[in-house]
Amino acid sequence: MTTPYNINQNPHKGNRGLTRAWHAAKNSWCGIVYAFKEESAFRQELTLLALLTPVAFFLPINPLEKCALIASLIMVLVVELLNSSVEAAIDRISFDHHDLSKRAKDFGSAAVMLALLIAALLWITICAPIVMDW
Repeated sequence: MTTPYNINQNPHKGNRGLTRAWHAAKNSWCGIVYAFKEESAFRQELTLLALLTPVAFFLPINPLEKCALIASLIMVLVVELLNSSVEAAIDRISFDHHDLSKRAKDFGSAAVMLALLIAALLWITICAPIVMDW
């Protein structure tokens, strides 16, 4: 019989307060750097964010709509990072083909596709009336 888990057994749970926030920020930055260096899809989606964010600011729409447009693009990056996390974990286990590994990677890919669809729908819905008025 095993002893129950106690948080004191985890060496990664010792930091509190600003120290924890500082380490979390460093780890988050490392994740973004890894994604930028290693994931071409992340770079493409980051480019999309960089190109469309200024467009959102200059569109004649209310601030909430501007936020929704930009947030939809950031959401795509978030989902891409989660997808890359799943892929990295699967690849760490094995590079061998396995149906469950493929399924997990396909689920992550589908999540990215749905996030892109949501972003596209938002951009089309918000921008279509502007284009129609021209």
